[in-house]
Amino acid sequence: MPRYALLILPAFNRVYGESSIRLTMSELAVFSDRALAGRVLASEETTIGGVPYVTFETSEPLAGPDVALLSNLSSVYALFGLEGDLLRPLTMRPLDRLSSDLITIQKYAGKTNEHFTKLLLNVTALAGDKGLGGHLAVLDPLCGRGTTLNQALMYGCDASGIDVDGKDFEAYTGFIKTWLRNKRLKHTAETVPVRRERALVGRRLNITFGLSKESVKAGDVQHLSVVNADTLKSREFFKPRSFDVLATDAPYGVQHGSKGGAGLSRSPLELLRQAVPVWAELLRPGGAMGIAWNTYGGKSSELAKILVAAGLDVMDYPDFEHWVDQAIVRDIIVARKPS
Repeated sequence: MPRYALLILPAFNRVYGESSIRLTMSELAVFSDRALAGRVLASEETTIGGVPYVTFETSEPLAGPDVALLSNLSSVYALFGLEGDLLRPLTMRPLDRLSSDLITIQKYAGKTNEHFTKLLLNVTALAGDKGLGGHLAVLDPLCGRGTTLNQALMYGCDASGIDVDGKDFEAYTGFIKTWLRNKRLKHTAETVPVRRERALVGRRLNITFGLSKESVKAGDVQHLSVVNADTLKSREFFKPRSFDVLATDAPYGVQHGSKGGAGLSRSPLELLRQAVPVWAELLRPGGAMGIAWNTYGGKSSELAKILVAAGLDVMDYPDFEHWVDQAIVRDIIVARKPS
């Protein structure tokens, strides 16, 4: 059997780094099941030269497109073919279109680990009909300061978000505008008030950009839209059936409350009960919804019932549960909207 080895990125977050091997094996299982026809037969942690790797066997050798797909695993640093005791490097071709500092430059309290954000986006996209790659439309309905939005942009997707926190909206608006200027990417950007019956109901950031003047002229552009408003009112700002992927990291109900229409709630599950039916309407048939949440705030079975009640099919995915701190054990649940 052909054998391969994944070298894992060193994690700046020590706690997440301790879980990265196990999470990578779970993520690899999703890649295999959803995009590689189940050709990854087994994976395990293996120490080679004193360094931990994730090694795995396949039913047949990986082709170029397979290697390109696995290049997007959230914590992968390098991929090798195993030939006896020797490692043969394989050429990585990830989807990334933009400079990596789009993901890493922002530093603030409560920022979700960017490796985890990428994992969440990966396994959610793979649950949908379009898979990972292509020009997907991605929504984060609790976008905060835009970590998920930035990862979607990195992949070449169109990204949209909504968040009720005005300070987060202003911080992200300032960051992304400055970043685009510093990278000298051809773009247009505007922040406009949104009114309903003359009443101000939110603010909206609209950005269109391309990698060069030539790409803009050719129509090869990406769109970013961020709304400062209550996520329960998402239908007022986005059209039904307009997104391929909805991925979000729900509030943990620890450092801050959930942001719903009735103000702050200590129970993220209550927010999700109200929000998931609204979000489900925004998904296209064949699209997928991925939610990360604190298991101390609700069981996976409870969240699964909410998703099923909204007309979604919950995916039978591997275990992504991992310890964050004494008050947070994080997990992922993914569901798809029937085609």
